[in-house]
Amino acid sequence: MSDTSAGPDVPQVEADAVVLDAKGLRALAHPVRVQLVGLLRKYGPSTATRLAERLGVNSGTASYHLRQLGAAGFVEEDAERGNARERWWRSVHRMTEFNDRDLADREPEAVLAYLQSVAATYNLRTQRMVNELQTMPRAWRDTFDMSDWALRLTPDEAVALRQELRDVIARYRRDAPEAAASAPEGAERVAVVTHLLPELDAPSPSAIPSGPQEATRTETS
Repeated sequence: MSDTSAGPDVPQVEADAVVLDAKGLRALAHPVRVQLVGLLRKYGPSTATRLAERLGVNSGTASYHLRQLGAAGFVEEDAERGNARERWWRSVHRMTEFNDRDLADREPEAVLAYLQSVAATYNLRTQRMVNELQTMPRAWRDTFDMSDWALRLTPDEAVALRQELRDVIARYRRDAPEAAASAPEGAERVAVVTHLLPELDAPSPSAIPSGPQEATRTETS
C-alpha cells in the first residue's frame, strides 16, 4: 500500500492523510482493498478492469472492493473520466494513518485484520521487487537493501526512533502520479518500508551468558 503508517500513536498526521476509525479499519481489512488504494495513489485514476489486470483478479472482484472502499470514503468516482460504459475511480487521500491506541483496544479483531492486510501487501511488493532485481539497471540494483538491526530500547526510545525515521524520510521528495513531470532526470519511484517490531519474547538479561558479545546485523544487498 502506498504511504501507510500502520502503528498506534503515530505522532504526526499529514495534511493529505486519512486517519483510520473503526469503519475505515473494517473497510481495509482485505489485502485486495489495500492494494487497490495503493495502486490508485501510485498511478492515479483508473478503472476496475485495469486495476484487476494489475492485481491478477477478475474485474467483478475489483469492482466489488472498489464499491466498498467508496462507501468508506477511501476512493471516489472520477466523473470527468467516466462514461456510460466505463467507471473510473480515484483515491481521495495520499496517505493512511492509524494512530488511535484506544481504537486498537476497542476493535482488536479489526485492527488485526487490517495489519495482516498491510503486512501481506508489503510481502507481495517485496517479493515482486526481488523477482525483478536481476533485470534492473545496475545503478538501481546497487540501491537495493534489506537490513535488520537488533536494538534494546525502552518504549519511549522506540517512539523516538520511529519519529526520527519519519523526519529523515520527510526530507526527501514525495511521490505522486503527477510528480514525474517535475522530478529531476533519472528520478524513479522508490518505496521505503519501515518496520519497528517489538520482540518481547527475547530472553531476559539474566538468561543471557555474560562476557563479550558480537553485535548482530543481517544485511542483503
